Amino acid sequence: MTTTHTFQGATMRTRIAKLYTASALIALTFVAGCADETPMGLADASANKAGGNGAKVYEQVEFLGNPLVAEVTIVKANHDAFNRTMPYAPSAFRAETEQFIVGVAGREPSYAAVVAGVLYATSDMLLVNSSAPAGTAGWLRWAPPINAVYGGTGAGYGGRLLSDDVVDIGLYAIFSSLLSPVGASCAPGALPLCTDNVNVGDNKPFSRTFPYLAAPTL
Repeated sequence: MTTTHTFQGATMRTRIAKLYTASALIALTFVAGCADETPMGLADASANKAGGNGAKVYEQVEFLGNPLVAEVTIVKANHDAFNRTMPYAPSAFRAETEQFIVGVAGREPSYAAVVAGVLYATSDMLLVNSSAPAGTAGWLRWAPPINAVYGGTGAGYGGRLLSDDVVDIGLYAIFSSLLSPVGASCAPGALPLCTDNVNVGDNKPFSRTFPYLAAPTL
């Protein structure tokens, strides 16, 4: 009886050990398989490893913190390269933007350098100058030249308001006489180059709670 009992106990323990071992192997296989999967919408890490350790990273395909830079000043053939390069290498396309302001908009090189300097100064990030009054918040208003577009003096608060007409502001700076009459194509707000002629959105009020956008048009 004792011998039989010991044999059965040993057999039972062996079976349990094998069961745990098999379960562990299955679990490890499952985890390894999951770890190698790329979540939907993320880049394949094989071409984009962080420090060579195979870590998954996002692949940047577009950005639009500062509108009109790519849409107006960068040729269409370079849009994809521009979107994948910025905001990590802001100087890579600055020369092309300056060339557009001089060659297409007809402005002086010194003027083009000022405008491009503002557009590329923050690596396509929205800068906030907290030392300025909050009432001077607005797209690129941290830069005195662009703050002047809003009628301000010196540096403004910056950031970007939902109500900012960023397209018109950009066109003012590139084509209009607002900042300099030299080489200007038109007055601020004048067609065909100094406005997009779209003054309002869908006329719905912005929300006072996050994310502050107006209700959708159904």
